[in-house]
Amino acid sequence: MLNIDAGSRLANLWDKDRAAGMSEPELLLYRSNILGSDKRVTNYGGGNTSAKVMEKDPLTGQMVEVLWVKGSGGDVGTIKMDGFSTLYMDKLNALKGIYRGVEFEDEMVGYLPHCTFNLNPRAASIDTPLHAYVPKKHVDHMHPDAIIAIAASDNSRDLTKQIFGDAIGWLPWKRPGYELGLWLEDFCLKNPDAKGVVLESHGLFTWADTAEQCYDTTIEIINRAIAWFETETAGKTVFGGEKHRPLGPAERRKVAAALMPAIRGMISKQVHMVGHFDDSDAVLQFVCAKDMEALAALGTSCPDHFLRTKIRPLVVDFNPASPDLAATLDSLVGSVAQYREDYTAYYERCRHADSPAIRDPNAVVYLVPGVGMLTFAKDKATARISGEFYTNAINVMRGASTVSTYCGLPEQEAFDIEYWLLEEAKLQRMPKPKSLAGRVAIVTGGAGGIGSATAERLLGEGACVVLADIDAEALDKTMSNFAGRYSKDVVRTVSMNVTDENAVDEAYADMAVEFGGVDIVVSNAGIASSAPVEDTTLELWNRNMSILSTGYFLVSRAAFRMLKAQDLGGSIVFIASKNGLAASPGASAYCTAKASEIHLARCLALEGAPHGIRVNVVNPDAVLRGSKIWSGEWLDQRASTYKTDKDGLEEMYRQRSLLKRSVLPEDIAEATYFFACEASSKSTGNIINVDAGNVQAFTR
Repeated sequence: MLNIDAGSRLANLWDKDRAAGMSEPELLLYRSNILGSDKRVTNYGGGNTSAKVMEKDPLTGQMVEVLWVKGSGGDVGTIKMDGFSTLYMDKLNALKGIYRGVEFEDEMVGYLPHCTFNLNPRAASIDTPLHAYVPKKHVDHMHPDAIIAIAASDNSRDLTKQIFGDAIGWLPWKRPGYELGLWLEDFCLKNPDAKGVVLESHGLFTWADTAEQCYDTTIEIINRAIAWFETETAGKTVFGGEKHRPLGPAERRKVAAALMPAIRGMISKQVHMVGHFDDSDAVLQFVCAKDMEALAALGTSCPDHFLRTKIRPLVVDFNPASPDLAATLDSLVGSVAQYREDYTAYYERCRHADSPAIRDPNAVVYLVPGVGMLTFAKDKATARISGEFYTNAINVMRGASTVSTYCGLPEQEAFDIEYWLLEEAKLQRMPKPKSLAGRVAIVTGGAGGIGSATAERLLGEGACVVLADIDAEALDKTMSNFAGRYSKDVVRTVSMNVTDENAVDEAYADMAVEFGGVDIVVSNAGIASSAPVEDTTLELWNRNMSILSTGYFLVSRAAFRMLKAQDLGGSIVFIASKNGLAASPGASAYCTAKASEIHLARCLALEGAPHGIRVNVVNPDAVLRGSKIWSGEWLDQRASTYKTDKDGLEEMYRQRSLLKRSVLPEDIAEATYFFACEASSKSTGNIINVDAGNVQAFTR
C-alpha cells in the first residue's frame, strides 16, 4: 500500500562490497535487479534502466560510447545481461538529423536497429531515445505508486514543486516515444542541476554520473514522496470512507468460487481465459469504499497500468450486507454484455483510419464489493500481473484523491496507447499459443507416476494444472519439481480424498478461485488389490468400489457442475485399466470396480454431449515404473499369481503383450493428452488401450 506507516520507506539495498569490481554493464544489471525487486518502485515489466558505457568497437578497435538499455518487453527485476539492447550513441545522436517531426515519430523506431552495437539481437524499446538523450551516464525510469499519485493529480506540477523544489522537474503528459526523448534532453540542458523529472500521468526519471548515485537518487526521491504522503494523508478519509464491510476470508473465497467460472464462461467463447483472485487489504479497502465506482470509471493513469487493465474495470453488482449470489450471477449476463457494448463504442469513437482491428472487448478487471478483485487473461501470469497493476492503480488513486483530485488518462490518449501500431507490432511478434493455453486441468492421483507424467504433459502444452492427491509428502515434491520448471503460477495442489464429497467440492472451489474454473478433468486416483474371491473381504471389496467407482463419480459430478456453469464444453478422461475389459485371476474386486468405472464414463459421455463435455477412457496395463500401486503388497501378490518374482514381473508383462514392449507413465500421459486436446474434439465415449497389445482387451 502507498502510505500506511513509517515502515513503508524503501530500504537502500545497494551493497558496496558486492558491487566492488563490477563492470559498468554488470553494475547496470545489479541496479536494475534491486530496483525491480520491490513493486513499490516499479511494477512487473514496467520502467527501464540504462548506462552509457565506453566499449571497443569490434570493427575499428576504437573506444566508442554505447548505450546499454533494457530491451523491449523486459522486466528490470528479473532481467539478465542478454535482456539489454546495446546501441552506438553517435548513431542515436545522428537520428536527430533525420527526424521529421512529432507526426512522424513512430517511424524512428524503425531506425533503432541501424544503431545496434556488436550485432546484439535484443530489440530496442520505444523508450530508448528517452535514455539516450538524457546527458547523464546513468538513467532510471520507474513507476512508483507514490510518484504516479503525484503525476496523476490535477495539480501535479504544483505538487512536484512543493515536494521536491528544484531537485525534480515536471513535464506535461506526452506519449512515450522519440519526441519525449527530445523533451527530456531539452529539460536537462535547461536545468543542469536537476536530479530527475516527474512525467505527468506516467512516472519518474532520475539520473546521475554513477550507477550507485543513480540508484541512491531513485530511492531517495521515492522515499521523499512516500514521507510527504504519510504526513499529508494522516487522519484523512480515504476513498470517501467505507460503504461496505468486507466479508470474512472464507466467505470471500466462496463468492469468488461461484463468480469466477460464470465470468470465465462468458468471456472465453473465442479464447480461453484464466482467472486470478485478489482480496489483499489494499483491494478490499477500495472495493468497500464509497468512491470506488466513481474512481474506477475514470480509468488508470500510467500507460503501463492501462495496457494491462483496459480502459476501466467492471464493477459487479453484489451487496455484501445481504449477499444474493443467484441474483448477482443473473446480473452478470447483462453487465458483461453491456461492458462489451461500451468497449466497442469506445473503440468506434477513438479509432483512426489505420487502427488495428478491435481486440477482445471483455473486461480484464472485475471489482466485487466486500469480496475483492477478479482478473482474467490468456494465461495465469498475465492475469496475476494485471491484478498487480490494478493494485498499483488503486494505490495511485488513493494518494491522488486524498491530497488532490485524481485524473485518469484522457480517453483518446488511452486509446492511442492501447491501439498504438507499435504496440500492435509487438503483439504480432508474440509466439503462437501452445495447444492447451488458457486451459485449466485437474489430475487426481496427481503425485503418482501416471498422474505426474500426465500433469507434466499438460503443463508442457500450456495448461494450468491442479494436482490432487492424498499423499501430502508426494504432492509437495511434485509441486516443487513442476513449480521450478514451469513456474509457480501454473501449478497448484489440493489434498483430496476422492471418496469424500466435501473434499471433492472444496477442491473444485479452490480451483475456481485459483484459476477461474476447469476444462480438463483427469480421474486417475487409484488403488490395486489382489486376492482370491474367497479371501476377498467386504472391506477390500468396498474399498475398491469406493475409490475406483464412487470416487470417479464424485469427481465427475463436481466437474459437470462447473463445466455447465462455464458453458465452454470440456474433456473428462478416466484412467481405467485393461482389467476393466479383460478378466484377471485373483483380482475380482479391482476388475469389477474398473469395469464400473468404464461404464460410468459411457453414461457420462451420453449426458455430457449436449453440453460439449466429452468423456473418454484410457486403459493402461502393467505400468510398473513410477506407479505407487505397484509398490508393497500388490506387487508381491501379482508376482505370486504369475509364479515369478518382482524382477521378473515387468519382463513377464512385456512378453505377454503383442508388441513385446513395456508401457510407461509417459505413454498413458500421451493418450490422455490426445483426449484432452482439440485433436480429439469429435471423440467421446471412446477407449484407448495403452497396453502394448492384449487381445483379451480388444474393445471389438
